[in-house]
Amino acid sequence: MLNRSEAIAKINDLASQGSPFLFISDFKGEQNHILPNSEIKSDEVLFQINGHGNASGDQVNHQSIPLEKSPLAFDEYQRKFEFALNQIKQGNSYLLNLTCPTPVRGGGSLKEVFYHSNARYRLWFKDKFVVFSPEIFIQINDGVLASYPMKGTIDADLPNAREQLLNSEKEMAEHATIVDLIRNDMSIYARNVTVEKFRYIDEIKTNHKHLLQASSKITGKLEDGYLNKLGDIIFSLLPAGSISGAPKPETLEIIQQVEGYERGYYTGVMGYFDGKNFDSGVMIRFIENQNGNWVYKSGGGIHALSDVASEYQEMIDKVYVPIY
Repeated sequence: MLNRSEAIAKINDLASQGSPFLFISDFKGEQNHILPNSEIKSDEVLFQINGHGNASGDQVNHQSIPLEKSPLAFDEYQRKFEFALNQIKQGNSYLLNLTCPTPVRGGGSLKEVFYHSNARYRLWFKDKFVVFSPEIFIQINDGVLASYPMKGTIDADLPNAREQLLNSEKEMAEHATIVDLIRNDMSIYARNVTVEKFRYIDEIKTNHKHLLQASSKITGKLEDGYLNKLGDIIFSLLPAGSISGAPKPETLEIIQQVEGYERGYYTGVMGYFDGKNFDSGVMIRFIENQNGNWVYKSGGGIHALSDVASEYQEMIDKVYVPIY
């Protein structure tokens, strides 16, 4: 395990040599694993990142995995929500990602969840946690840095769900805030930062619900020699704006006060460098093994226009295993 400065140095060293590696970082960027291919042991770590990985495809089984949920009581969630909303009204934050742990029970093991799930970014780590995330953190291809913040969720089975999501004043304000934050973050190392696509819709089918989520695509051009400072670039963008809020430093302090638990690796980042390019995902859709008990961590963005009942339901809706 490496701290922030050690992780940056090791990434810079491996990337400058063109040596492939797997990157895993917790929410705070304090606990990091940088694993060259030769050090990735399949009995400890399984991963699939857009075609790169060490998991055997013949073990994939997309049968449904039911989860019994025991979510936080509404009144407890409401107290956290009102604290966050009060901070926003005082001007201490514009947008805050509020998350909660939900005890769940499911058949099988975390490794079986890994093989049953279907997502862009999948990771099973030492039977401590499993991730099946749809959200891209950043991608770097041929010197182009791209981010795809995902912010805004709705039940696809609701009448005119797509129009409701795209026309919602609250969802528009929330999404625009995160896009602006990430544009500023990217501008530290990239030039000509541009929003190429604003608020397009991703569909996510689960064993419980069919969800629609809004994303945007932001790109910028990195200077020559960027691989020599790949670690600096990655950590300058952490934690991801979509799972923290804006302004980031102040909002992170509020999150620490209001959530009342440690996120750990939930909402951290996992990524793979193939020797030339880097692809990474935000570790949402996350089940943790806590002394043999499963805890699913989920949440959503709180904005001045947010409604507590809708946010509570969104937090519960995100407790699922994606089966296609």
